[in-house]
Amino acid sequence: MSDDRVLHAASSLRDLGRKALHSPKLLTREKVIRLAEHVLKGDEHANELEREIAKKATHNPEGVEVDQLELLEKKILKDK
Repeated sequence: MSDDRVLHAASSLRDLGRKALHSPKLLTREKVIRLAEHVLKGDEHANELEREIAKKATHNPEGVEVDQLELLEKKILKDK
C-alpha cells in the first residue's frame, strides 16, 4: 500500500510540472518551493545552474523568473 503513495507523489509532481510549464505565473509560493526542493533533494543529476535556481526558489519563490521556473520544470519532467 505504501507503494501507491510513492506512485501518486511522483505522478502529482509530474502533473505539477506539466501545469507549471503551461502557466508558470499561476504557481503558488508552495508549489514553487515544492518544485525547487525536488530538484535539490531528489535529483542528484541537476547541474549547477539548476541547483542555483532551486536554492533561490526555496529562499525567495516570488523572485524566480518564468524562464528559470521552466528550466526546473523541464528537469522534473525529463527525469520522470
